[in-house]
Amino acid sequence: MNYDIRPLSKALKNDYLNFFDHMVFEENPDRSKCYCCDYHFLGDAESCTREISRPFVANLIDENKFAGYLVFDNDEPIAWCNANNRSNYQRLLRDFDLVDNPDDVVCSIVCFLVHPDYRRLGIAQKILEKIIEDSTAQQYDYVEAYPRKGELTSEGNFKGPLELYKRMDFIMHKEHNNYYVMRKSLG
Repeated sequence: MNYDIRPLSKALKNDYLNFFDHMVFEENPDRSKCYCCDYHFLGDAESCTREISRPFVANLIDENKFAGYLVFDNDEPIAWCNANNRSNYQRLLRDFDLVDNPDDVVCSIVCFLVHPDYRRLGIAQKILEKIIEDSTAQQYDYVEAYPRKGELTSEGNFKGPLELYKRMDFIMHKEHNNYYVMRKSLG
């Protein structure tokens, strides 16, 4: 299958919002409220509502402060991966033990969302390959991901499955109670 993987841009803002408004959360509608901006948002969980998150993320897109990749089947968005400079994720930096060397330039992957009809087709791996390629060109030192531990559903594996990162030669950089820090050197 030939899918089109595109970096998020202002021109794709409506496609991104449509993906979250209508397409991806059939199995867990409560998750749709974050619009994948949770790691940018420092408010409490009760404040993370659709009414706040949607305009918040739209503004971040307009200001080029929100990054990631949309995957299209024809012109229909069918998957999303939130990947950005680690320093742009305020909640991630506050709540997770990640920074060993503050001089490291790290692209962090915090979320994969694939429409249920398109799962298990290798889309996440194709996105990850694109992230590695683009991060190398942008002179990042590392690509980092934070897969959760335990037996997880497809929906629960939104940070990407551990096996995906192992397959792509990521190494376990750190291990915590609930998650791993998987890292791939680009140098």
